[in-house]
Amino acid sequence: MAAHVKPLILHAHSSSPNPIKVAITLEALHIPYEVKKWDFGDDPEKGVKGTKFLKINENGRVPAIEDPNTGVVAWESGACMNYIRRVYDKGNMIGPSGELAQDLVDFEKWEYFLLTTLGPMTGQAIWFRKYNAEKNENALERYTAQTYRCYDVLEGQLKKTGAESILNGRVSAVDYHFEPWLHNYPLAGLSLDKYPLIKKWLGLMETREEEALHGLKLGLCIATGKVATPAANVRVEHAVSREHIISKLS
Repeated sequence: MAAHVKPLILHAHSSSPNPIKVAITLEALHIPYEVKKWDFGDDPEKGVKGTKFLKINENGRVPAIEDPNTGVVAWESGACMNYIRRVYDKGNMIGPSGELAQDLVDFEKWEYFLLTTLGPMTGQAIWFRKYNAEKNENALERYTAQTYRCYDVLEGQLKKTGAESILNGRVSAVDYHFEPWLHNYPLAGLSLDKYPLIKKWLGLMETREEEALHGLKLGLCIATGKVATPAANVRVEHAVSREHIISKLS
């Protein structure tokens, strides 16, 4: 990435999978970025439902990005990641691996499967297990079953790729979409015992440089307000556990 590129601003909070996948994408493309942390709630200055943040994203959710190089503001994780790919991935490092119409459709269908189905089902399973004020076993059972159904679909796809990546050919932005949500399976009270290929894929993803760097930098930027430098200029030991990295975000 050219040195003259101004850092993008990534609006985030520490407990959501969606800012994480945007950060992984930025790391993969060596794009400098700053992290602005927001709290839950409606505090006018610090909350995602507050006046200040609603001027950035009227939906009151993270992630959102601001790009000082183009003046573009984006929110919704899929829109953020697709914007980053269109503008900064000129070499198609993380997009569809082929040029056929089917390659593009495959990329989009798995992206949308995460955005519309696996992600929301997992989020609801987590909500009704951990956060809902009253126990609702019917809702919990439904969303748990639906999340497992999504796991069945993904396990079948990984059989086709040897669990090296979700799509054939290479790791792509599709993998970045899925990883933070699949990593949250314990929080949803789920098990990977019947999903050995998902477990293998997660293990492979967690060894990748962009995976380690995004968490380390999110933690450091949230703590210090400093700019995250491009990944190529930073040495990261893989011995740093993801749990240690995520603890920096809390």
